Amino acid sequence: MSTTERPRILVVGGGYVGLYAAKRILKKMRFGEATVTVVDPRSYMTYQPFLPEVAAGSISPRHVVVPLRRVLPKAEVLTGRVTSIDQDRKVAVVTPLVGEAYELPFDYLVIALGAVSRTFPIPGLAEQGIGMKGVEEGIGLRNHVLEQLDKAESTTDEDVRRKALTFVFVGGGFAGAETIGEVEDMARDATKYYSSIKREDMRFILVDAADKILPEVGPKLGTWGKEHLESRGIEIYLNTSMDSCVDGHVVLKNGLEVDSNTIVWTAGVKPNPVLARYGLPLGPRGHVDAAPTLQVTGTDYIWTAGDNAQVPDVSSRKAGVENAWCPPNAQHALRQAKVLGDNVISGMRGFPQKEYEHANKGAVAGLGLHKGVAIIIVGKVKIKLKGRLAWYMHRGYHGMAMPTWNRKIRVIADWTLAMFLKREVVSLGALETPREEFYEAAKPAPAPAVAANTPQKAKAS
Repeated sequence: MSTTERPRILVVGGGYVGLYAAKRILKKMRFGEATVTVVDPRSYMTYQPFLPEVAAGSISPRHVVVPLRRVLPKAEVLTGRVTSIDQDRKVAVVTPLVGEAYELPFDYLVIALGAVSRTFPIPGLAEQGIGMKGVEEGIGLRNHVLEQLDKAESTTDEDVRRKALTFVFVGGGFAGAETIGEVEDMARDATKYYSSIKREDMRFILVDAADKILPEVGPKLGTWGKEHLESRGIEIYLNTSMDSCVDGHVVLKNGLEVDSNTIVWTAGVKPNPVLARYGLPLGPRGHVDAAPTLQVTGTDYIWTAGDNAQVPDVSSRKAGVENAWCPPNAQHALRQAKVLGDNVISGMRGFPQKEYEHANKGAVAGLGLHKGVAIIIVGKVKIKLKGRLAWYMHRGYHGMAMPTWNRKIRVIADWTLAMFLKREVVSLGALETPREEFYEAAKPAPAPAVAANTPQKAKAS
């Protein structure tokens, strides 16, 4: 970390909003006008809409992450967490990955922490659940599912086999529906290489407390998505929830009980809980309360956007929808980040702030290879697509929304190669414990045990 006499713009969080806001500020800023500092516990940004395809092996995990230091070469990138903020002194406390916490002064502040998985105190969930918020979880889920097929192939115990081949997904929004669609697709492909496992031997279960799945694309396309997944043998239980999953024994509210080694939790997100320690005005669900200018309510030097912010949807409110808020998706995050970056520069120079206004352009979801749903809004016309055409829209939109041309090209290259080469079905479960084999080889051999009744050798007289 360097010290500077220039004003400091502190960006808390290096996700979609943090990355794009910092990039915009650096682009608009005059040379030497300010120092931009980005703090995040990871040194990279993850493009989360591609995590289901990472889990399915359609995209290399390295290609859905963007290294912050490479994309923001003119910014300070600190790997750590902002644990508290003193607004009176304009000082943030940064806890690095190693070493003691320290204070970091700032003049302007951007809150872009994003969201974390929304969980409930369900017995067994912390021990058994697999989330889908980070690239590590996407890789882990892929390796885990393929490892279950390996286990099922190698055992003759029917109970062990049944538990290995049962996959439970909780949450029927974009993350849940897309992940189960992609993983089922991958597992179906993988069975071609297992002599004793067929698709009929596997059981995929999707659970949601709501009365529909994919609410973002509307009731008709949501119903089509449900019917499509069911046609592939996926069991879907709506208006129900999971009561417990201790040791993989899943108990649902509707009375269904199954044993499963794979419990994937995608039941929504919530703002990062650390926001409560920043002394900022929060909404009823823990979001930072923001004005249409993306300034935190009651301040003129703090901005926020994205999943951790409660931003008024100006476009919907003009159309007569009261209390409308911008939904937490990549479409809004990208556009909010650009307006936020411009407003930080304007605020620093004493110019007026611009309000964020964007009309929803629709939503796209992929449900596996060549399968998807999409709703495209052009003016007042809603175009509803399903099947292969919707899948092309899904890939086209997210391919262009992927940050940096470097990553766009790599992702498109992965897709292109997949058209000609078969999907990889290799489990690399040892990635999670890479030192285990070396440890076993390097640890001292145990001393040979001496039996208690072994007679002692007589001393020579």
